[in-house]
Amino acid sequence: MKKLSLRSICHLAILVALEVVLNRFLSIQTPFLKIGFSFVPVVMGGMLYGPLGGALVGGLGDMIGALLFPFGPYHPGFSVCGALMGAGYGLFLYMGSARFPNRERLQLWPNVIVPVAFACFAVGLLLNTLWVSQLYGSRTYWGWFVYRVPDELGMAVVKTVVIPALAPLARQLYRLGVIRAEG
Repeated sequence: MKKLSLRSICHLAILVALEVVLNRFLSIQTPFLKIGFSFVPVVMGGMLYGPLGGALVGGLGDMIGALLFPFGPYHPGFSVCGALMGAGYGLFLYMGSARFPNRERLQLWPNVIVPVAFACFAVGLLLNTLWVSQLYGSRTYWGWFVYRVPDELGMAVVKTVVIPALAPLARQLYRLGVIRAEG
């Protein structure tokens, strides 16, 4: 495991704070959908700092947001899911890996579709639904599953469109020297 510099820790802390603000204050909650862009800092953490950075931003952002600005009872499973999503984004989108030696343009498959499918369906739909059904037992697991399908499908489309738009920003941060490859 490589060590993170103080500069990297500060960048990740800013991304965690941004995730908390976007998730807790700037997301739109409708009866059937939760529309928000709190995934953007998590994706940027994964793009810039790899699976570890994405996991830290996703996990800490969820835990800090849930403890400071709760929507309901805290369940640590949601923080684990946030960390898993961030690690998945970092695994497929990390700009410093050998798959992106020149930080070229992202390919829709596998760089965008696979991590979005993992985050939305494997973690968001299957695992998060388990935690929701444990906390709010008024429905069975499958009742919550069916209820959450439109939300995850909608966010999968949004993420598939937004993530390729974030890649030029990450490349520019590397070129300007704001983000340096850790060794």
